[in-house]
Order: sequence, then C-alpha cells, then structure tokens
Amino acid sequence: MAAAAAGVAPVRARFLASKEQFHAYLRAGGQPGGQAGNRGEEEEEEVKEKKEEVGSCQSEPPAKRVRLEDLGQDGESQEDAGAEKEPAERKRARGQNKNRPCMKPNHYEQSRLCPSVSQGCAEKCYFGPRCRFLHDIGEYMAAKPADLGRSCVLFETFGKCIYGVTCRFAQAHLGDGYQNIVNTDLAKQWEGKSLVRNNLSKDLQHQLRKRKFSFKKADEYLRALAKPHGDGGKGGKATGRSKEEQEVSNCTTPQEGLGDSPECPVLPEQGEDPKTDALQSPGLTSGEEASSIKTVGPVTDEDIIKLRSCEKKKLEIQGKLYLAPLTTCGNLPFRRICKRFGADVTCGEMAVCTNLLQGQSSEWALLKRHHTEDIFGVQLEGAFPDTMTKCAELLNQTIEVDFVDINVGCPIDLVYKKGGGCALMTRSNKFEQIVRGMNSVLDVPLTVKIRTGVQEKINVAHKIIPKIREWGASMVTLHGRSREQRYTRGADWDYIAECAKIASPMPLFGNGDILSYEDANRAMQMGVSGIMIARGALIKPWLFTEIKEQRHWDISSSERFDILKDFTNYGLEHWGSDTQGVEKTRKFLLEWLSFLCRYIPVGLLEHLPQKINERPPYYMGRDYLETLMASQNVDDWIKISELLLGPVPTSFTFLPKHKANSYR
Repeated sequence: MAAAAAGVAPVRARFLASKEQFHAYLRAGGQPGGQAGNRGEEEEEEVKEKKEEVGSCQSEPPAKRVRLEDLGQDGESQEDAGAEKEPAERKRARGQNKNRPCMKPNHYEQSRLCPSVSQGCAEKCYFGPRCRFLHDIGEYMAAKPADLGRSCVLFETFGKCIYGVTCRFAQAHLGDGYQNIVNTDLAKQWEGKSLVRNNLSKDLQHQLRKRKFSFKKADEYLRALAKPHGDGGKGGKATGRSKEEQEVSNCTTPQEGLGDSPECPVLPEQGEDPKTDALQSPGLTSGEEASSIKTVGPVTDEDIIKLRSCEKKKLEIQGKLYLAPLTTCGNLPFRRICKRFGADVTCGEMAVCTNLLQGQSSEWALLKRHHTEDIFGVQLEGAFPDTMTKCAELLNQTIEVDFVDINVGCPIDLVYKKGGGCALMTRSNKFEQIVRGMNSVLDVPLTVKIRTGVQEKINVAHKIIPKIREWGASMVTLHGRSREQRYTRGADWDYIAECAKIASPMPLFGNGDILSYEDANRAMQMGVSGIMIARGALIKPWLFTEIKEQRHWDISSSERFDILKDFTNYGLEHWGSDTQGVEKTRKFLLEWLSFLCRYIPVGLLEHLPQKINERPPYYMGRDYLETLMASQNVDDWIKISELLLGPVPTSFTFLPKHKANSYR
C-alpha cells in the first residue's frame, strides 16, 4: 500500500474514510445506510452541499490560515509590503482566543435558589429582601429543568448530597415535601475526613483582601534587596546580596561556593514553624519566639535548632512519572484519572501569584489537592520578586504541598509581555531574585520549569541551568522547545540530554513529545532524572500504565467511555451536582475531548507507535462509539457530553481554549 502522507498517522487502509463518508456515518447514527458504499446519488449531493457546514479541525483555524497566506517568503506580511488591507473581521490577535464564547450561570439557569435554602442552612439569608435568588422551593421546582438521571454520585458515595433540591439528580435523595434524605450510616463513615485539602478559608480571604496577612520572612528578604551596597551597584540588583544571603546560598549548594566554612550561618527566618509564625507578635525577638511556642511531648533538636537551608527536605522523585501542570485541563478530576493510571507526581495548574495574594477564590481553586495525590506541588507564575516571594510565604503557611514550581516556560503573550513565564529567561537579575527569595521563605523544595529559550534557533537553557542550581532550586524541568516554536516541530531531546549533564548533581526532568512507552524509554536513555508528561496524558491518560507495564494498550471504546464516566463523576463531586456544577463539568469535559479525539486506537494503526505530532486522518472505528470519539467536530464532542450529562442548555456554544492561532 502507499505510504501515509508526511505528518499523517499511518492508519490501516481498510479503516480509512473520506471526510464525507466519516460525517455521513456519524449523522446516520452508525447505521450501515450511513456508509458511503450504500448511499444514493442524492445523498452524495447532500453531503457535498454540507461539506462546508461540517467544519474540519484537521485544517488550521481560519485566522491562522489568513495569517499564513499573508506571509511572504521572508516572514513579513504582504500588508507591510504595501498590499491592500484585509477586511477587519478577518484579523485576529495571534496566540489567543480573546473572544471565546463563555456560558455564564444566568445563561442556562434563569431562576436560581438561594444557597441558604438549597443547602439547609439554619440561619436566614444574609441579604434578606435584597437577595436576588429565589427562596420559595415550590416556585423553584416548577421552573427547574428535568433531572438528568436516577442516581446521584454524591448521595451514593457520601450518603448525603449538599445540593438538595438544586441537584440535577435530586430524585435519588428527595423525600416528601422536598426533604433531603441522608444515609446516616454512610455519612458517618466520611464524617471528619478531609478529601480535598488546600481550601481558601473565609478568614484568610478577609486577611488578604484587607492586607492584614503578615509576610515577615518575605519583607526581611525584600528589605535586604533594597539596601544600597558598598560596590555602588543598584540596591535592587541580585548581584549585590548581603553577606548573610551569600553564605546561605553557599550552604545550599556547597559545590558552587567559594569555600567550605566549618559552620554555616543561618538567617533568623529559616526553619520557623509556618503554622505558628503568623501567630507571633512582630515585636518579639527570636529568643522570645522560641520560648513562647507551646509544644506537646518530648522536645527534639528540631524544636530548638532551626533547620539550615541545606537541610531542607529533599525532593526524591527521580525515575518517577510526573504529570505536567496543564492549564485548563489539568484540573483535580483529571489528575485523579491520571493517578489511577499510574502518575506518580502531580502538580496544580499555573496560578498567578498576584491573584492569590488578592484572595481570589477562582485562583485558589487551582491549589486544591485530592487526598489520593501523595506527591503534589503547585505552580506559580509571576514577574517580580516581591509578589513571588510573598506568595511563596503565604502558601508555605497556609497549604499542604510537597514542592513549589516556578513557571518560566509559559509562552502566551498575556504572561510574556508582563515579564513572566518565558520572559524571565531573558531577565536573569529578576529571575535570580525570585528564586533566591522564594527559596528563603519555603520549607519545601523549590523547582523551576523552563524552555530551551525564547527564540527558535537560540538555545539559552544550558547557560541558565547552572545559575538556577547555584540560586538554590532543587530541580529543573526542561521542555525541549523554544517559546517561538510553541508546539511545532519535535522536541529537541539531544539538547535536553546535554542540559541534563550540565545540571548534575541537580535533577533535571525532560518534557516533550512522549506518547508511548517507547518514547519514554528513549527519553530516559538521555540521562534525565525523570520525564514529565503533558499533552500525551491529555491524548491518552492510560499512557502512565503503558509506560509502567511496557506495552501498547489497545483500549476499547467502552473502556474509554468508562474513563469519561469516571471523570464526570469526579467533576460532579468537585464542582457540584447542581446546574452550575453540571455545566462546569461539561465545559472541562469538552476541553479534554478536544485532545482525546487525537488518539488513534492501537488496533487501527499500520505500525506502532502513534507520534504526537502526526495528525489523525479520517477513519472508521471498529464500532460507532470509537468512530464518534475520533471526530474532531465540536458538535460530536457535545454529543458525547450529552450521553454523560444530559442535553446542553439552549443556545449552548463551545470553542476549545487551545484552538488558537499560536505560531506563524
């Protein structure tokens, strides 16, 4: 048979189909009459008429095509060369879906019941007559949409559904007079257990909004940065660090220091108990603080002698499988799926430090940790040492994590133009201040994620990695692409191998283009300490199992559908089983389906393994569901979501976040 076209995955000939055959089969609901061989001429004409209507995601987004067509050989636009300007509606900002349709709660639920009524609160509504929600349950139930199913996952799992009458599966736990039924035996089993940690308390949110939270260690570090130094340099320069800071740095990485001192000096703030620090009066001396801390049980050395930074807890994850922090898709329910399939290390989605410092609930939600995540970290994004250091101290005192990661790899314009993400690779002074500052206030290891560089053919990671090690980071993760590349072309694993040697003895994890156990084996042979998996986990989350069992898993469509069912159950647990929770779960499910459709079943491939940058051709699966899951049409993703979460609200729209014009 003829070889597959370049960049197209090699699917066996008997499964291949044309675009028209593929969509006609799905429209026919999998009936044989929908196949091209059994269609009449009239239906062929109808399919041709609808060809434009049924959008193909294999081709690039319209805005990207326009941009590519406008570029000449040298990469400059024709408009710059004096060509006529294009119509305004065809122009769009590169790299972002700025005007994505966003369904808000009032778009799909006109009349909402007040939480004071729906969640059985003993107290009256705080807003009283000013409350804009309904308080009459009968009136609410008259307008409420039909239930989506007969069983509620919250009721079946925990013995109680806190959403009561607003639950979209309420018939499973509503008695006479709309009373919420509770399974007391099951509820007692979960009583007092914390399933999800790192929640934002109202008290902490109030402190942050009123700026009453104490950043004692961060302020001390920042004051030291601001002091003028004897070398006449600018006070904010990291090169003009105080003697104490240099000594602590040498203690962290003795191999980089000027000499070994018999005794390592310790800054006063190192090793203080994060939980008690906020309770201490700022006026107390360190001696008074030590004596005022009440302890229970025998006094240990750790109670009296503060830890030096070189004695900080080590991050022992060499050889483990690390699920990358994935913006939008790397949510808690998705991480639970990956943990079940064998992910060892998980990390929360990128959180913006300024939003965390303001106490924004939506940003703090990115820090939540499920109890099954045994090695868990959070990733912070910021551009300045003051906000990043304060945020690190805040998290050190308020949440439970095993490490904190700095995002120095984010390529999007919104972050880059403010000096964060990849831009820090070109701002070494600020980068150093951030790493040193965060490391000085954290009791857990600090890690850094970087790219090869900013420009496509100019790699700078090998120059930055030794500095990061010297500044005190415990680990570096290197994505084998530059900012300009985004996700075009393959990741440069030869360069990652070179950087792994330079980074030693500091661990370096490699990231990029891993979609099979064979890819993972090749990556580990490059001398890296471990591998981070990003898009590969989105395309097939069972990849972790494949790597650990060293096999290609020809997973069936029903098994894949069960994974989606588990995700929706986890989503209803996490975001709620009311209308708002159901639609939020649907939104994140659709985002994930926009990646899952790229997977090609093992049994359909001409040769293994599937490569991550090979686009799937149109093919017929071994059953209707497998074919439906292969569709790259948004309408078919919505159809899958309706099989799990019921019909979508009227005027529902969806555009995946990543489907943007990101690279010229």
